[in-house]
Amino acid sequence: MVGQSNDRCDIAIVGGGLAGGLAALALARQRPDLDVRLIEPGPIGGNHVWSFFDSDIAKKDRWLVAPLVRHHWPRYDVRFPAHARTLRMGYKSITGEALADAVMAALPAGHVIADRAKHVAPDHLLLSRGGRLSAKHVIDARGAGKFPGLDCGWQKFVGQALTIRGGHGIGHPVVMDATVEQVGGYRFVYLLPFDAETLFVEDTYYSDEPDLDADLVRERIAAHAAAQGWEVAATTREESGVLPVVIAGDFDRLWPASDRTARIGVRAGMFHATTGYSLAHAVRTASALPALADRADLPAILRRRAATAWRRQRFYRMLGAMLFRAADPDRRYRIFERFYRLPAGLIARFYAGRSTTADRLRLLVGKPPVPVGRAIAALARRDWR
Repeated sequence: MVGQSNDRCDIAIVGGGLAGGLAALALARQRPDLDVRLIEPGPIGGNHVWSFFDSDIAKKDRWLVAPLVRHHWPRYDVRFPAHARTLRMGYKSITGEALADAVMAALPAGHVIADRAKHVAPDHLLLSRGGRLSAKHVIDARGAGKFPGLDCGWQKFVGQALTIRGGHGIGHPVVMDATVEQVGGYRFVYLLPFDAETLFVEDTYYSDEPDLDADLVRERIAAHAAAQGWEVAATTREESGVLPVVIAGDFDRLWPASDRTARIGVRAGMFHATTGYSLAHAVRTASALPALADRADLPAILRRRAATAWRRQRFYRMLGAMLFRAADPDRRYRIFERFYRLPAGLIARFYAGRSTTADRLRLLVGKPPVPVGRAIAALARRDWR
């Protein structure tokens, strides 16, 4: 019994968030011959709603997330002081509960260990309640932890699912409503209509500091609902978070070559440098794991994948430098307002982290929506590379 003795398995995944949960699900579905354990002290997936554009996920990987989707819309809106637009692009949401249900159904009884790892090594881990779990591979999926050597801005948010008496009248998602007062950095409200009376309302800030005053943001959500004339009958869920928006940093400090424990997810630096979102990276990694699980050099393979992804994020780190170093906080919305005037395909590839050379040139041509001198100074530092 785990926690009482030295147990053994093929793959031990530490952390049952998005990356760890998807990895466990992929291995359980495609490699049922492997003994996979998932170590997570809290509920798998936590209290989260993850949303993504259809174009974020390659067709070959959609088998993994399709059963988890709980909401799907064919289009979404954006709103800015001088520009509004509807984009006909599929948008989906999955929930932590959907991920938890799928993982619990896929893994055999007893293979989800409700405990915390107090020590993690490449081939074993020690559990907080006592006991050792040995494995051919331990995969660390415990989330961000610390970000040594990274220069970050922060995307921070509080989201609530509100029951609106009489209905809210929102037909499809509003991914960014930046017509709201610009306080705390670039601020926008994000809306997901789960049904006619249930609306997920998230108040989000691109801010210089990671500190989140959740009570203040809750008050702003309530004020926004009142301003729309919505009568809130209940709040059925709430989540909050602080996501890194990387401006500059050294991958070798984030994941030193001397650390030979396999990593996935945010802990491996696998997230979009501008948006902080990690779902697309988590899906790609999870989909690749079943074919890699027998490799003795799995940790080295995953580190090379993460390092390659990090290099490919240089352009997005440069955009982060423009956003946080060149733009006044209350005028950062202009960068996104300009961005959302560009072709829909470019926008889709940006969120998927697959911007082409032509896309990058298109994003940079013309007068920048920030002071020119500051833009030049931000780019001249070159540490975003």
